[in-house]
Amino acid sequence: MGISVPECLSHLDFRKGVVGLATGAGAIYLLYKAIKAGIKCQPPICSGSPICIARLAIERERHGRDSGELRRLINSLEHKQDEYAKSMILHSITRCVYLLEAEASACSVDDISLVGSMLDDKDNSVKIQALNALKAFSGIRKFRLKIQEHSIKVLELICTVWDSELHVAGLRLLNNLPLPDYVHPQLRRVMPALMEILQCDYILAQVQAIRLLSYLAQKNDLLYDILNCQVHPNFLNLFQSTQPGSLLFEVLVFAERLSEGRNAPHYRVVKWHYNEQSVHEALFRDESRLADRLLALVIHPEEDVQIQACKVIVSLQCPQDLRARPSCQSSVTYNSGE
Repeated sequence: MGISVPECLSHLDFRKGVVGLATGAGAIYLLYKAIKAGIKCQPPICSGSPICIARLAIERERHGRDSGELRRLINSLEHKQDEYAKSMILHSITRCVYLLEAEASACSVDDISLVGSMLDDKDNSVKIQALNALKAFSGIRKFRLKIQEHSIKVLELICTVWDSELHVAGLRLLNNLPLPDYVHPQLRRVMPALMEILQCDYILAQVQAIRLLSYLAQKNDLLYDILNCQVHPNFLNLFQSTQPGSLLFEVLVFAERLSEGRNAPHYRVVKWHYNEQSVHEALFRDESRLADRLLALVIHPEEDVQIQACKVIVSLQCPQDLRARPSCQSSVTYNSGE
């Protein structure tokens, strides 16, 4: 069976100069060659390969049939495969989960365990694709509890494998899950690694790391661990207006949550001691230049960054238990107007 004329046309070389010359008889000749090629061409070999399966499955679903492709892919993971094959199968599983919701929902927790077992593979690309597949499955409510069981393993990978793509995949998965309390001890151990990722130069990993840290900053038993975590001397560079707006916004959310947490009554009753190079000292000590950075961000081109910078300023000026007092309310109103 031949492939369609448009598919064969896509293989022809229509460079700009050729298109300009292929008029009249020349164009007719090219069309004749395309039709002739369409008659002789065979179906692409990749039609049965993992990388094409999601596309074929969608075509079948349009006709109201269960394609069975996701089941076939998961079953193929049980057979011995090389690293490249496993990586491509997991990639196709991820695509199928996102695109074929009914088939994904029909999977079992044993299927999730099988995908999760790929996190132990020696190849980083397989680990990354397994993380992406788990992230896709985490969008289905009934699988979240099972996927949570892999949280500690994911945290271990993040702090032991220094690979930016793996960091992004792992952090995206964690940010899509409600992390249970039993992983808090492991979170304390990986806090330095999260701070290092935040201060690296890879924007996607930085954004995912700061989102997780912002979430953890709302946990009372983890707040001190975050505030006392050691950072580089140039930590405040994260608040520079030259940073991408997406990162700036997340960093400002993080600063607001830390400020609110440290000003909460239950936190202030304890006399905490912080490392000299800690997050707390970088942001909140008397000599910190955070206020200057925040004032510069109030006139940032992106409105979300402006608003969030103002929120941090307000949180620094008014502890939580004072915000209900009239004097504090008037101060906030005046400063906002100013």
